[in-house]
Amino acid sequence: MESKFATRLKELRTEKGISLLALSKEVNISNATLCRWENGVSDVSGESLIILAKFFGVTTDYLLGLED
Repeated sequence: MESKFATRLKELRTEKGISLLALSKEVNISNATLCRWENGVSDVSGESLIILAKFFGVTTDYLLGLED
């Protein structure tokens, strides 16, 4: 089962109309890492979670699926 984080990351990225590669360059996180997160293969670190939340203008709790 896909994690809430994986689902929300993919939704936010597609809503913004940005590719994994473009997001990778914007937030300085490797494309491979972002791909693993979107596919639920690995977990995000706290620091990266904050970077992504700021980039998308959402809370870390939203990204983690703790709030709507």
